[in-house]
Parts: sequence; structure tokens; C-alpha cells
Amino acid sequence: MKVRKILVSQPHPGETEKSPFAELAEKHHVKVDFRPFIRIEGVTAKEFRKYKVDILSHGAVFLTSKTAVDHFFRICDEMRIVVPDAMKYFCISESIANYLQKYIVYRKRKIFFASKMEELLEAMQKHKEEKILLPLSDPHKPEIPKILDKKKYKYTKVILYRTVSSDLSDINIADYDILVYYSPAEIRSLLHNFPAFDQSETRIACFGPATTKAAKEAKLRIDIQAPSPQFPSMTMAIEHHIKELAKNAAKNGKSE
Repeated sequence: MKVRKILVSQPHPGETEKSPFAELAEKHHVKVDFRPFIRIEGVTAKEFRKYKVDILSHGAVFLTSKTAVDHFFRICDEMRIVVPDAMKYFCISESIANYLQKYIVYRKRKIFFASKMEELLEAMQKHKEEKILLPLSDPHKPEIPKILDKKKYKYTKVILYRTVSSDLSDINIADYDILVYYSPAEIRSLLHNFPAFDQSETRIACFGPATTKAAKEAKLRIDIQAPSPQFPSMTMAIEHHIKELAKNAAKNGKSE
């Protein structure tokens, strides 16, 4: 079955940004559509009050993503909380640390980051007595809380945003030959939006072990997987799949 249309469960990369999917589409004459299967929804100020968390009783914030940064400052704004200059920020990457400049004067704040978790924890050791606020999503990976527990840091987990399924009612999912997924939440969104989904000839492409696991648990057939030593990117894995289909068609004397 020839590949004519691919649906990628991600936002469109934009016209100015060079996307490997654009190159794939041009090279193999396929149509690639982008549509986020999930969206981020912030908890309201009313919901946050129910947590009974006092942000200002914390001397530091542990930030795991740019989304966490956005929602930390959003809830502070909605709660009319002025974040003190003395607040410390522990960031799991330099890009997250740099992103803080959207909200604060960078040079005046105590910001710590590292490329490796071990290095960040080492920097945090000097501030072991600080009570840390840990903004998280629902759902979230348990690794960071486990690490902080193991190191015996004083911290408060707080859900500031959640991942929810997008409304995909305007999509005819059967139109697509390949569906591309990057997270378990996107697999859940597929089943939420299309409870009667019949995979049949539709190929499922999964990026990462967690996405693959979610697809298997949903009893979906996984036809394309990445990353792997042979195919480090999703587009490379899809291109290989397309070439194999063409090779098999030629071998069988078929033309589609």
C-alpha cells in the first residue's frame, strides 16, 4: 500500500523553519499534515487555592521545562504574587534557564543549570536548606520527584498544568496512510477522539519507548519505530518504510 498522506501529531513547524518532514514530502511526493493531538491547559487560580500551597514560603523553584516556567509565572500573576528577587531557580537545561529572561531580569537572579542532572544536584547542595517548589504537569514522569526524595531535599510538588486531548472531530483519520506519534498522551488522544478506530492498513509510527509501550497497550500495530541505531530520526525511519514498500511493489511487479 503506497504512502500518500501522513499525519504528524505535532504543531506545524512553520513556513520559515526547515522541517525534515518537508524534505520527506518533496522527495517522495507525499502530503504531510500537522495537527497537535494534545494541548496544555493551565490550572485555574481557583484550583490552585485548593492545593493550599504558599509559593512565597519556598526559596527556590525547580523547573523541568519552558512550559513549567510559563505556568509558574502565570499562576503567580493570577494570584497577584510578586516573586522576590531572592528566589532561586534550578533548571535542568541551559535553554530553560535562558527562557527565564522572558519573565525576570536574568543578571539579578540566582539561576542554576547544568547539562547533566548530577551536575545540577551538585550545585544545589550548597542550598540544601532551601524549600523547593516543583511545578509539574498532570500526568508527569516520576523521575525528578524520586531523585529529590533520594537526595532528601525539602520540596513541594504542585500541579500547575495538565495535558488534555485536542478536539479532532474535523479530521477523517482514515484518510491517512501513516499516523506519527511522539508521546503516550497522543496515543490516548487518538483513542479518545476515535474510540471506534480500526487500524486496518493504517500504519502507526512511534517515537520513543514510552510512546511505543502506550501503543502496544492500546493493542495497536506498530509499523515504524524511532529512534534506533539505524534510524535516529522519525523521518529517516519513515523514509526507509516508504522505500521498502516501493521495493516490494517492484519485486511483485505491482505499480500503484
